[in-house]
Amino acid sequence: MNGQTLVLCKGKQYKSLLRHYTAAKALTKTTQLHALTITSGFLCPHLLSDLSIKYANCGDVENARKLFDEVPPSTVFSYNMMMKMYTKNGFYLETLNLFVEMVNSGKCMADNYTYPLVFKAVGEEKLVDFGRVVHGRVVMGGFEKDSFVMNSLLSMYMNCRKKEEGGKVFDSMWKPNVVSWNSMISGYFKNGCPKEALGIFNKMLDDEVEMDCATVVSVLPVCGFLKELKAGRRVSELVKEKGWGKEIVVRNALVDMFAKCGSMEEARLLFDGMVERDVVTWTSLINVYILNGDLRAALRLCFLMVLEGVRPNSVTLASLLSACGESKNLMDGRCLHGWAIRQKLESDVMVETSLIDMYAKCNHFDLSFQVFKRTSKKKTVPWNAILAGCIHNRLGNEAIKLFKEMLVEGVKPDDATLKSFLPAYAIHADLQQAMNMHSYLIKSGVLSNSEIATAVVDIYSKCGSLEYAHKIFNGIPNEKKDIYLWSVIIAGYGAHGHGKIAVSLFKEMVQAGVKPNEVTFTSVLHACSHAGLVDEGLDLFKFMLRNNQINPQADHYPCIADLLGRSGRLDEAYEIIRTMPFAPSYAVWGALLGACVIHENVELGEIAARWLFELEPENTGNYVLMAKIYSAVGRWKDAENMRHIINEIGLQKTPAHSLIQCDEIGGSYISTTIMA
Repeated sequence: MNGQTLVLCKGKQYKSLLRHYTAAKALTKTTQLHALTITSGFLCPHLLSDLSIKYANCGDVENARKLFDEVPPSTVFSYNMMMKMYTKNGFYLETLNLFVEMVNSGKCMADNYTYPLVFKAVGEEKLVDFGRVVHGRVVMGGFEKDSFVMNSLLSMYMNCRKKEEGGKVFDSMWKPNVVSWNSMISGYFKNGCPKEALGIFNKMLDDEVEMDCATVVSVLPVCGFLKELKAGRRVSELVKEKGWGKEIVVRNALVDMFAKCGSMEEARLLFDGMVERDVVTWTSLINVYILNGDLRAALRLCFLMVLEGVRPNSVTLASLLSACGESKNLMDGRCLHGWAIRQKLESDVMVETSLIDMYAKCNHFDLSFQVFKRTSKKKTVPWNAILAGCIHNRLGNEAIKLFKEMLVEGVKPDDATLKSFLPAYAIHADLQQAMNMHSYLIKSGVLSNSEIATAVVDIYSKCGSLEYAHKIFNGIPNEKKDIYLWSVIIAGYGAHGHGKIAVSLFKEMVQAGVKPNEVTFTSVLHACSHAGLVDEGLDLFKFMLRNNQINPQADHYPCIADLLGRSGRLDEAYEIIRTMPFAPSYAVWGALLGACVIHENVELGEIAARWLFELEPENTGNYVLMAKIYSAVGRWKDAENMRHIINEIGLQKTPAHSLIQCDEIGGSYISTTIMA
């Protein structure tokens, strides 16, 4: 046997071994074979290429890329294998960079396996402009009739929140298959259009499109979200008819749907009848108990789940932690934290984020920050959680510092970051810092987002710069001015005593066809109260009852009581309070007591004070106001008694404070005044 024949034989043996190791994903054996080829001198270009592909299949990114770069002109197959490896391991930008490198090299053309990998990466990174360019290449390459490519393109647009473009792709498809229809249902649902998603499913039924398990798994969450029990039962009948009930993923979706539609009996019956129950089954039912506000039942179900030998995952734990945060249940939250550590789940980003959120909502920001410090700080979600925690605890300066640190760390803020963080500037009402942030938002190109624009209007309003606030408000197209934006600008003018402008804006909003909500009415009534616009305020209150069928809420009555009280119509104010459909809050009685101070009405003042002493026994302000009324009418002994009560209870007046910024010095001073 000559040398050349020996090399060929050895090469075939190595390739055979490589195929065997790859099928078994045996990374160690692949590495050993690589070493053997080097030491034996049989490492040739073809074997290098094969080794690169095998490393990619085994998930060894570093070695796969190293060998890939050493191989002479690569084939589209090797490029695809590398892109598949990057995509599978979450390195989406690397996938796109490799695709660009392949295109620029001109050595091989992308095929119908390449484009789905690229579209997957584009969708994950939300790089829709890049995706549109690749879409153009698909058309130029003649792949419009390839369902595999077109379905991945459709999913890309849906993941990038471009449902209209996704719909156009669907409409242009030569022959949409069941995957195309499923992508449309899930895509519209993810993009906040559940009714349209259900409509697409109904069209599938009408057009007699052949369905599969994925179809029902896509549409059942839509039925649950819309609480469309009738449609859900129709899908359930379809499952029985097709025999898909054996699939656990279908049964899980049915349990979730029945529970979210409020049919707990059907959900529990289906759950109890399941022979096989996985972590998704248990978590679905746990989540429903949480949604219904029954944390104790959710925790009991989690305990039963563990007893049955099913290990809760990060989703289960995150749901329970979130519920603990909402109910301020610190004790159970800490127990779950300990359990997460024992199960080695504490470093999961979903669990980390839920822990940060839970401790912050339980008003233990120190513990929240300790969890945050242990995160990798490379992902946006934990940053969003800690920033939201700062805002929840009114720690505006800390939020601003953390945001700057986030930028230094190279973490890119998203819309959720800005929504969480922007209220920090409203807390301290620092105009200069607000203007700096405004400049950053303009440069980032995010002011077109109506929620962010609304937050900026709110910041400028609270900083007292109504001119800037109104300028941004006017810059937003009328069709994008939602109820939240109108409410913020109305509240801003009302808070600064511009009641007539606030009422004028309210009328402009109604004429624009935007229906006011409870918050809008609270803002405009508050504006009328502060500006003394009694008739306008009462007219708006009647308008709320007559035209909008909105029942007055707890926030509306203090505004009306204050409005009537300030104008001297104390008896009318008391009559409205007395006939309230629910128990008056301290805010309502406080508004009446404040009006009694202005008009020196002892009789109604005493009634209001008695309720306030019961509802707010530790609020010294109520005792002081009653003492003022007594002093004003010459009842000095009663006034002195009020001061004795304060001393006997051991109450102290909360210091008032004012904050001024001295630009020349670069600092701030706080002036406090304490009641003598």
